[in-house]
Amino acid sequence: MKNAPRLISDQQLSRLSEFVTVWLGLHFPGNRWRDLQRCMVSAARELGIPDVNACVALLLSRQLTREQEEILANHLTIGETYFFRDQKSFDILENRILPGLIAARRGRDQRLRIWSAGCSSGEEPYSLAMLLSRLIPDNREWQITILASDVNTRSLAKAAHGVYSEWSFRNVPQWIRQRYFTRNNDGFFELSHTVRRMVSFAVLNLAEDSFPSLATNTSAMDIIFCRNVLMYFEQKKQLRVIDGFRRSLVDGGWLVVSPCETSAAFSTSFDTVFFSGAAFYRKHVQGDKTRTPPPAVETIFDEAGTGDRGSVKTFESKPTAETILFKEGTGDRGSVKTFVSQPTAETILYEEALELYQQGSYVEAVGKLSRLPLTSETDSAWMPLFEKASALMARSLANQGRIAPALEWVERAISVDKLNAELYYLRATIFQEQGALSPAIASLKQSLYLDQDFVLAHFSLGTLTLQQGKKGEAGRHFEIACSLLEALPADEPVPASDGMTAARLSEIIAATRAGILQP
Repeated sequence: MKNAPRLISDQQLSRLSEFVTVWLGLHFPGNRWRDLQRCMVSAARELGIPDVNACVALLLSRQLTREQEEILANHLTIGETYFFRDQKSFDILENRILPGLIAARRGRDQRLRIWSAGCSSGEEPYSLAMLLSRLIPDNREWQITILASDVNTRSLAKAAHGVYSEWSFRNVPQWIRQRYFTRNNDGFFELSHTVRRMVSFAVLNLAEDSFPSLATNTSAMDIIFCRNVLMYFEQKKQLRVIDGFRRSLVDGGWLVVSPCETSAAFSTSFDTVFFSGAAFYRKHVQGDKTRTPPPAVETIFDEAGTGDRGSVKTFESKPTAETILFKEGTGDRGSVKTFVSQPTAETILYEEALELYQQGSYVEAVGKLSRLPLTSETDSAWMPLFEKASALMARSLANQGRIAPALEWVERAISVDKLNAELYYLRATIFQEQGALSPAIASLKQSLYLDQDFVLAHFSLGTLTLQQGKKGEAGRHFEIACSLLEALPADEPVPASDGMTAARLSEIIAATRAGILQP
């Protein structure tokens, strides 16, 4: 390509490079403009646009359809991968990290969550699945999540299909193919269903989408693999993605990147752990010996059970205007203007906890919430804040991977507000984390009984019923979700989605309905 003619002007390539950085997070500096041009020429050809400059102009003006933008994204994000790429990383995982993690969980909370971010055509997440199948022979008795995400829907479709050529097996021992693959009539190698079922796929744009999120199943991860991805991002996007990974990991969780992607940005949130031939990053443990540990959640349960509010007697609860209006029951909003609404001590604590949660400091958020009088045996004016605080406690615990206490707290919130559809949806996501599909489906149906237009509940119910093989029922829920999304602006966040836009959820549903995300 060195001697290829410059079909797109430097000025347009500069604008295009800036646009792609914002859109996909990909960094195309001047020395990579010919690569950018090559991608655009290839994409324009597939789109049926004879003039590549016209294609560039359409993209910059955002006049392309979502399907056309997807084609462009597919051409810009073609990845190079193969099974057990960088064997050293897998050796460290097998011999130094996973044995201790598995031993700590065995017989207790038998859960393990791994995310392959930027999975391309699937060789990396399937390599992880093969590794876990050897280390955990009884893996059916565990709740194992291997999430594989990418922005390139074609790569995801190939990954979900699970069929590979000889090229994906370079430097791979022969026994891997013999044990996990079957050669088909076309000479390709088809991965066994036992391994394929361990991996779930998702369309996710690291540059634009929010994570962690219960909606995208990107919370409470034990290990995140993101190799040969960050190096294509410009610095601001790198920092945002690294912070998102930090918040998506449980305390002590591991981030694995390629050796060429080391950055000073990791040192603020991760401990660098050097192994022979590689460096991994481990998330700081909140509340370690250098910090004052927050009260244990179990202690909070006991206090809530007794109704003992001794720890909060020093709070002087000053009524807000809304509380006074509620107690008077006059319905005359004019009189409210004479009151100065002052935040209560409880409200301040809740807001501080919410800010910590949004920063990914889940343990510290629980510590703040534990100082609240979280018992339903209080006056009615306290109920709205109790419900919000209980739900936030549940989310904070779920994002730490503490599923059982998270479920207890969401049940407490429901006991106060039995007509809140979002609480039933939250409970369903926690059930799903436990692998309890039937209770999750029942809770989603309760959510839709209360709010028939709850988009995420329809989407989740469609996904779960599809897993059960109920394609007709799943299709109906996807259809309703799509219809509801059409009424929303493309860039508007979907309610209860942690920031996922209507356009992004529409893309995920389209990929799911097309079978792209189904292994």
